[in-house]
Amino acid sequence: MKDKIAVIGGAGKSGIYLVKALLRHGFPLRVLLLHPENFTLTDPLIEIVPGDVRDDKTVETLLEGCKAVVSTLGYTKGETVSVFSAATLNIIRAMKMHQINRYIVTTGLNVDTPADHKSPHTQFATDWMRTNYPLSTADKQAEYEDLVKSDIDWTLVRLPMINQTDEMPEIKVSLEDCPGDKISATSLAEFIIRQLPDQTYFRQAPFVANI
Repeated sequence: MKDKIAVIGGAGKSGIYLVKALLRHGFPLRVLLLHPENFTLTDPLIEIVPGDVRDDKTVETLLEGCKAVVSTLGYTKGETVSVFSAATLNIIRAMKMHQINRYIVTTGLNVDTPADHKSPHTQFATDWMRTNYPLSTADKQAEYEDLVKSDIDWTLVRLPMINQTDEMPEIKVSLEDCPGDKISATSLAEFIIRQLPDQTYFRQAPFVANI
């Protein structure tokens, strides 16, 4: 039996592809769902945990018996309270409680790191997000800073626009600049799964895009 994985954001536009890919690989899952009644995917390997990632006790419950945590939590249109940094702090605390080290989380290309050499195209997209979504953009940056201050083995995967498709084009990875305009949700899911045991991007924030 493979290690049990805790999944956050599993009902989202990339998260559902991740859940399906994890199941194809035979991983047992505990999936946190704010609205479990809307989640139609069923499988003996899935255990649903209802609740909000901003609730620390819910996150503690989610992580019980798991060996790694993956989050594809995204921005919800109309949401006035940012969730990313609050979720990350709850996850880090619960990981320490349950002695879990591996955390993989996705975010936008607008997050900045000291390793960046963003192209004008990527910088324009970053500035556009700051102007049009200042709250969530600042909160995603805070999420990165919280990860840096932690002592867990995190990987923050920075993404361009997600294409919801079963196609799996080749990907390119960069620590400095986003290498493309789109990422297939299936390509992303497979990349995340490969990172679970891989130390290459421990405590780093790679950009990932389809070539």
